[in-house]
Amino acid sequence: MRTRQHYINIFYSKILPRIILVIMAVIFILPFYWMVITSIKSLEELQQIPPTIIPHSFHFENYIYAINYIPFFKFMRNSLILAASAVIGAVISNSLVSYSVARIKWKGREQLFYVIVATMFLPFPVILVAVFDLFAKFHMINTFWPLIIPYCIGSATYIFMMRQYLLSIPLDISDAGYIDGANEWQIFIKIILPIMQPAIAVVAIFTALNAWSDFLGPLLYLQRDELYPLSIGLQFFRSEHRVEYSQLMAASTLVALPVVVIFLAFQRFFVEGITIGAIKG
Repeated sequence: MRTRQHYINIFYSKILPRIILVIMAVIFILPFYWMVITSIKSLEELQQIPPTIIPHSFHFENYIYAINYIPFFKFMRNSLILAASAVIGAVISNSLVSYSVARIKWKGREQLFYVIVATMFLPFPVILVAVFDLFAKFHMINTFWPLIIPYCIGSATYIFMMRQYLLSIPLDISDAGYIDGANEWQIFIKIILPIMQPAIAVVAIFTALNAWSDFLGPLLYLQRDELYPLSIGLQFFRSEHRVEYSQLMAASTLVALPVVVIFLAFQRFFVEGITIGAIKG
């Protein structure tokens, strides 16, 4: 016979955690929901107090006005160039570095890895002026290169994560490749790289998110309107023109939509890359 204490234990162990998770999920999704419903409200409904939770009427023409009112596709093209270049550079650089510090034995490997990890604690504002001066001397201001090159030299966070993932892969797999006559490069490309797909997906997702939503970098290095990505273009447009708030929210929804779609499409690799490295590491 089940006692009262049994039901109390079920409540605290199963029901209460789910209630807390649902509440947290609602809190996190509320800003995105508010942005979406604001984008389809009329100007009169936006001025109502208290604000409406569900729009009385849906004005999807706000999206058309937002796209036509600003050079949206020009800004999107720039954002796509930056995001795609950053993802390619980050995947290649972090994969190579993490493989070298995890699977190849060479003198000073551990010491160099400690130095790489130590850079995680270096605040970006500390090196901001020096990096800007470096790019200025190479005449890269007002180009995309200052926003792409940092992703092509590796990230301490991604290198650490991918190294931990690689350490979970048995060395016998590489030894079998050596026995079959494969060299180090062939083992990396044909054997290890396919196994690293979950970790690579995590790096690609985070890199795409960072590059797509980067505001400080383009603000520093880009000084021409035609080079602005969406993150800067929207803010610049709002400061120059008095656009309706619903149209601004419509444009913001379109900016956030690709990131949501990418995450939903690759969430299986994202979860697998996080959990497998944690369990086997």
